[in-house]
Amino acid sequence: MNTPDHSDRDLRFITRAVELAKRGLYTTKPNPRVGCVVVQGDEIVGEGWHERAGESHAEIHALSAAGDRAKGSEIFVSLEPCAHAGRTGPCAQALVDAGVSRVVAAMIDPNPQVAGQGIEMLRSAGIAAEISEQDCGAVELNAGFCKRMTSGRPFVRLKVAATMDGRTAANDGSSQWITGEAARAEVHQLRARSCAIVTGIGTVREDNPRLNARVDEDVVQPLRVVLDGNGQLDPTARLFSESGDVLIVTSRADDEGYGFDARTEQLCLTGEDGRVDVAGVLDMLAERACNEVLVEAGAGVAGAFVSRGLVDEVWVYQSPDMLGTGGRGMFVMRGIRSIGDRVKFELTDVSRIGRDLRLIYSPSKEG
Repeated sequence: MNTPDHSDRDLRFITRAVELAKRGLYTTKPNPRVGCVVVQGDEIVGEGWHERAGESHAEIHALSAAGDRAKGSEIFVSLEPCAHAGRTGPCAQALVDAGVSRVVAAMIDPNPQVAGQGIEMLRSAGIAAEISEQDCGAVELNAGFCKRMTSGRPFVRLKVAATMDGRTAANDGSSQWITGEAARAEVHQLRARSCAIVTGIGTVREDNPRLNARVDEDVVQPLRVVLDGNGQLDPTARLFSESGDVLIVTSRADDEGYGFDARTEQLCLTGEDGRVDVAGVLDMLAERACNEVLVEAGAGVAGAFVSRGLVDEVWVYQSPDMLGTGGRGMFVMRGIRSIGDRVKFELTDVSRIGRDLRLIYSPSKEG
């Protein structure tokens, strides 16, 4: 389906479409982030991006901006135009109706309801339609949507703030603030792009976080998920003082329904070990159309996700300080007895954030 020779011109417009798509980073959930440009010759005559689920898609905004100049134009879009009607009509049909001459998409839509059908609809209408050989960052931008569509689970990032010697809290449990202001601001950006934030009851009891995204941009707040195996969550916890939904997951059915407001949902997901089934939590979140999940939790919950192979990326914000052997570690990994049992990761990115380091790890491809 790929066309072998794409010019620098095409890639320039695809890059612009991806840049536009990023404007919906915090607001399009659970839909993919999509940008679109309408081109006549070498001139962009219309631009648009998908801003919020349930509203017009990127192609519709761009066609509207182009007006009559859309006829005979070339369309560059960061994701294959949809061929099915959801809350809005199919974008492929809208492009046909607008009389465009050519469509270049950065990537195939992994949604089984589309998956090449948009390209075929365009071609059937006599429009030259192709997939760019270079996605220009479109796949990475929608990694969560792609994973949910292809595997049935969200893309999971696990965030840890730790000292240079791997401690997440001092001996007395205090942890505010291990990292600096710049690192903490970036974590709010991670929250803002996520569909859900998962934490444990220990973190809520000790740190009393709000778990919302505090950024100076429009944001659809993530669902806040608390793993509370034994029903210990206090209804006066600070996370209930913020707007947005809260989901409490317990491991005992008799802990459900213990007195929270209407925006707080409770359910029971029990694993074979009697604890909260963390894999089941991800399955449930995928069913609720969560593309990206951020785990911000203590060593027990963090270790449970890692040891079960449920993490796609670990983001470690490392301060240049030390807390010594009395401090708390980053992960509790109950199944590890020897060096051969270790869970392997690869370091994929290192950046300096203020006085701290940000290290991003992905699961190792080694056997």
